[in-house]
Amino acid sequence: MINEYDATEPASEAGYSTTASNDDVISTLNGLIETCKDGQEGFKEAAEGVERSDLKSLFFEFAQQRAQFAGELQTLVQSLGGDPENTGSIAGSLHRGWINIKSAVTGKDEAAILKEWERGEDSAKNAYMEALESDLPANVAETVQTQYSSIKAAHDRVKALRDAANNDRSSSASTSY
Repeated sequence: MINEYDATEPASEAGYSTTASNDDVISTLNGLIETCKDGQEGFKEAAEGVERSDLKSLFFEFAQQRAQFAGELQTLVQSLGGDPENTGSIAGSLHRGWINIKSAVTGKDEAAILKEWERGEDSAKNAYMEALESDLPANVAETVQTQYSSIKAAHDRVKALRDAANNDRSSSASTSY
């Protein structure tokens, strides 16, 4: 039997599990779609801005991965009755523009591009962590968690490449005397 107090108390305060509203879930997913679209475009531009074929391939691979992620998220938004995002954010466009300027100024310095991309991946990781902290329905949370794991792996790969490029730069600087 439910007493008056239990019936009027919000479910979260009564100890019941709640999930975010449908609109909140759609909004969260649309934010992640923007993040993925930003990453897709940014990785594509980064691939075009480096000379090394292994980096070109890796960045194109990450661009394709982000396109796939955006598609998966768009399908989830549609299944929830929402209108999915299909573009990146203004901040993402500005970030990509900054990379273009930085790569032009530094003579397409791979270490500088990798550093900037690690920063971009930090932003993507944070967006996914925030999404995972919200009360997403189980099927949505599973997709977001899977994508987060891949984004974290991409971040770590870019960071390792950046560290290697910085080590190469410092060792060549120290041997040039």
